[in-house]
Amino acid sequence: MSRDAPAEAELSRSRIVKLLAEGAVRVNGEVVSAPKTRVTEGAHIEIGLPDPAPSHIVPQDITLDIVFEDDSLVVVNKAPGMVVHPAPGTPDGTLVNALLHHFGAGLSDLGGDTRPGIVHRIDKDTSGLLVVAKTDAAHQALAKQFEAHSVERLYKAVANGVPDANDPRLRGIRGTRFEAGNILQISTFLARHKTDRQKQAVYFDKGRHAVTRVRTDAQFGKSPAVALVSCWLETGRTHQIRVHLAHVGHGLVGDPVYGSKRRFAKGVLSDAALQAISAFPRQALHAAHLGFEHPKSGEMLRFEAPLPSDMAELVEVLQTSS
Repeated sequence: MSRDAPAEAELSRSRIVKLLAEGAVRVNGEVVSAPKTRVTEGAHIEIGLPDPAPSHIVPQDITLDIVFEDDSLVVVNKAPGMVVHPAPGTPDGTLVNALLHHFGAGLSDLGGDTRPGIVHRIDKDTSGLLVVAKTDAAHQALAKQFEAHSVERLYKAVANGVPDANDPRLRGIRGTRFEAGNILQISTFLARHKTDRQKQAVYFDKGRHAVTRVRTDAQFGKSPAVALVSCWLETGRTHQIRVHLAHVGHGLVGDPVYGSKRRFAKGVLSDAALQAISAFPRQALHAAHLGFEHPKSGEMLRFEAPLPSDMAELVEVLQTSS
């Protein structure tokens, strides 16, 4: 069984090439398979879309914090500890399992069988805002915005040390410079680590270009030892903020992969603050702001998500030690 593509459907180039190879495209009634087939004005083109394959993912009644919803998309504030989609080792309990329970078949299938509606991801232990596509047209339009780097993404993080323009050490690190407003720009390439394939690493001769901007919002400690920072993503690479801040010596509190146990001078932080930092169970990173153009109306939408309780409590304890 197959279905005809609706007139308003938007199909990616790779999807069309695959459909051509499968014999699902007809021009004036004849099957064509070559991507470079020439067509004339007025030609009648038919594209037959196969019915979606039955999903093996089980819908699960998991509570979601839905920030916004309409016929095209959903914006979710993801809890820390939740994986976005099923993968080896995490077959269920994911955001996708929850989405299937709440929305059933009403999600875009462009992401494939295991990623219905998923346009972008954030790490399991990172909390915050994600946009999910309900329709294929919305999915493709949103994906184009991410590809063009026009989506507004701001993260809040708690970092070891204080990224500051007055620190001469930072000015000597390759890939860094300061912009107006004491904003640290980090520009490098990122690719898989040479020996640990689960990690990303900074390179300057290979990989994908990545740009992060960092602003210090608050400093904690008698001699500032920890900072609450805002991070803007110009690009969105895997683990980008975590890798970039570690690269400049300001790894995130609680980061088990890129962070390191920072040794603080005696008396800089209170015992309560040191205990809170040591016990924090995840990277202190939260997707706090998400802005994009609505794929149907063209309206600019912007959403905010406050710090989750664990990060808010950490910041509160740090404030008392300042």
